[in-house]
Amino acid sequence: MSGGAGTVLAVAGVTAGYALCSRRLASTPVSSALVFTGCGVLLGPAVLGVIGLDETGPITALLEAALTLVLFTDAMTVRRRDLTRGGFLPRRLLGIGLLLSIAAGWLLAWPLLPGLTVWELALVGVILAPTDAALGKTALSDRRVPPLVRQGLNVESGLNDGMVLPFFVVLLAAVPGTSYAAEGVAGTFWRSLLLSTALGLLAGGLAGRLLQAARARGWITREGRHVYVLAVAAGSYELAVVADGSGFIAAWVAGFAFGHALRNVPAGPRETTASDGGGDTTPELAEDLGGLLASISLLLFGAVLLGPALQHLTWQIVLYALLSLTVVRLVPVALCLLGSGLRLPTVLYVGWFGPRGLASVVLGLLVAEEHVAGTELMGRVVAVTVAFSVLLHGATAPALAGAYGAWFRRASSSAALREAAEVPDPTGRRRLGHLDGPAG
Repeated sequence: MSGGAGTVLAVAGVTAGYALCSRRLASTPVSSALVFTGCGVLLGPAVLGVIGLDETGPITALLEAALTLVLFTDAMTVRRRDLTRGGFLPRRLLGIGLLLSIAAGWLLAWPLLPGLTVWELALVGVILAPTDAALGKTALSDRRVPPLVRQGLNVESGLNDGMVLPFFVVLLAAVPGTSYAAEGVAGTFWRSLLLSTALGLLAGGLAGRLLQAARARGWITREGRHVYVLAVAAGSYELAVVADGSGFIAAWVAGFAFGHALRNVPAGPRETTASDGGGDTTPELAEDLGGLLASISLLLFGAVLLGPALQHLTWQIVLYALLSLTVVRLVPVALCLLGSGLRLPTVLYVGWFGPRGLASVVLGLLVAEEHVAGTELMGRVVAVTVAFSVLLHGATAPALAGAYGAWFRRASSSAALREAAEVPDPTGRRRLGHLDGPAG
């Protein structure tokens, strides 16, 4: 049996096996991320060798497809009200906390990761700054946690992966020997930031208006709308790649433009007729597919990145990974929430649930593919940090959500809390589950 066939069978077997037990495991500390990552290490070259390292091209393509869908659908589902009505929490986390996290990650890397240049150290901070709430989804889906906190963490995780992309491409251009360095910082800024943003706005806005026009005329079915979302996400990504820009930035911006067009351009009176399946605009298929690809990505991450990294562990890598999940997250969150009126348990809860996931894995792999000095060490740091996050955040989410929810219930019964402020109905991403749904 060829290596490719073995990889496909392994991925299919783990995915099917988890699906069969998914409801039983949903309320336990055994998260889907832990299952897929652990199985990846077991099936990878470090243990059984079922999944090899010889074909990284298809693996990279799958990881990039997963991140593209997540970026597009996250941006598409974020509404202006998420950042206005009750949105002071995500505004502070994104506007202040994210920058402080990048700076803290950069500074702590200096003494612990010798041999990296100043730009490579900064890249480590950027790669490990975005959060992935799917790794601790119970923290966002448990109804005992106040909606303000759940919505804030959800909006933050939905936007910060896209917000770090400009820092990533500019810093990568500053590292000698990378593919971006040939064009220079100025050229990268022009193509990857300005041009990609313009292409994303154009593609997403035009696609949204075309969808509304088709819906108004009754030309498109509900299933067709879901497939259309996939096509727009893929098309916006490739449009920027063809122009030598950043496909990820274009897909993220296109998601905003697409969602804005759907919400602000009238679809016409025929939209609500039964023949086209009603007025649902939720990108269900894209989000479900993105969630599936994200899970498979974690399996491949365990096989091709984490397994080999575990064979070359140093105390510096382990210490930096632990600091990245604690000090680098908790201190910036505490600073950006000063004067917010939120109580200490809330600050600690928000600070702890900043898990690292898909965005860090993909950006780390893109850096590793550059094959310049320092990329091997950077890849190991990213792999170990994400692994610790998968283990610690997934295992603690059910217990801490229950404990924090119990504290909120007691405290809100005797005093008026800022945490009890009203927020828009938290709809959330489907790969996280409905944010107002039960934890299990």
